[in-house]
Amino acid sequence: MNALIIFSVLLVLMLTGMPVSISLGLTVLTFLFTMTHVPLEAVALKLFTGIENFEIMAIPFFILAGNFLTHGGVAKRMINFATSIVGHWYGGLGLAGVLACALFAAVSGSSPATVVAIGSILMPAMVKAGFPKRFGAGVITTSGALGILIPPSIVMVMYSVATNTSVGAMFMAGVVPGLMLASFLGFTTWYRAWKNKYPRQPKATMLERWVAFRKAIWGLLLIVVVMGGIYSGLFTPTEAAAMSAVYAFVISVFVYKDLRLKDVPRVLLASANMSAMLLYIITNAVLFSFVMTNENIPQALAAWMLSHGLGTITFLLAVNVILLVAGNFMEPSSIVLIFAPILFPVAVKLGIDPVHFGILMVVNMEVGMCHPPVGLNLYVASGITKMGITELTVAVWPWLLTMLIFLALVTYWPALSLALPHALGMNTGI
Repeated sequence: MNALIIFSVLLVLMLTGMPVSISLGLTVLTFLFTMTHVPLEAVALKLFTGIENFEIMAIPFFILAGNFLTHGGVAKRMINFATSIVGHWYGGLGLAGVLACALFAAVSGSSPATVVAIGSILMPAMVKAGFPKRFGAGVITTSGALGILIPPSIVMVMYSVATNTSVGAMFMAGVVPGLMLASFLGFTTWYRAWKNKYPRQPKATMLERWVAFRKAIWGLLLIVVVMGGIYSGLFTPTEAAAMSAVYAFVISVFVYKDLRLKDVPRVLLASANMSAMLLYIITNAVLFSFVMTNENIPQALAAWMLSHGLGTITFLLAVNVILLVAGNFMEPSSIVLIFAPILFPVAVKLGIDPVHFGILMVVNMEVGMCHPPVGLNLYVASGITKMGITELTVAVWPWLLTMLIFLALVTYWPALSLALPHALGMNTGI
């Protein structure tokens, strides 16, 4: 009954158009003041200790690094490098878009940032080369979602904060699924281009590929700095985030010189605004999680499912449905912070690996970013392509179907996520 009241209040507040973070806070405070006897001191203490988490500091640093890279010309050089590699195949510029999104995802950690950085450059080039606008929009919108699956990923950090799972293990678990999804999206792009005889680019010479690689090398080295630093034990994921922000600043301002020093304060302010929004959501989600735990709602849900004989397969199917439905109304950060503390204890009781469950949630978030009505990537792509949400929804459906097939694969094949962390001797929780 308490769970029903809490979620009813939350749903009503969100339906009024109130921001998710404020809806969460008001729901918690209303419930605490009217239906419990929890001392306010305990609430204040939980609020303070809940966000006193070293891993949370990674979020503003990755946001700052992504903003420096978006404004600093890194995306343009990655696109040129990707085009030199795959541009001569059918739908070459589209394939270059998938590859460039995968490369940019490995340095930015954000899907909307990936769509903006790659899409704003590649879309006009694809239209000019003779590709239908819908084809280009479908490629960029869905490939941009790789930004939260290929590490580093802001959503993975949030899942780790919400469930106390290793950030490093989550990052490494995202490598193989991220590369596989990029391959799936690339195949869909190639097949549609081959079927419709879309244009191909002239094949680049080895010299042209070398020149494109040499120009992109400073951006690509960030992947080595972040991932190599974490897994060599040189620094923690949070320290890696700080290093990536400093490195992105240096190459954007002093190496590529596409970002002027006088523009840096504007980038810092934009990053601070986005970080403050996410941290405010985290703060209220911590309170929401506290109420859930205090009322024993996750434990009751786990006991109910186990008593009714619902096994792992049924539970994972139900989780996918819940998260995909939630993706219709909420953005990924809110979904992870609200549902992870509720579903995670049930998953652990059923013997599901915490890292595998985290990757499952992240892939669900990817799909949610590409379908209406609240798909963030759709809105970002709409601004770039000047297409309506309805037209974009039609444009993305072949790639969205591919992502759903991939989601089923990730859900019921845990080794896909866990093979690499286990090979590196990482403890994933089970």
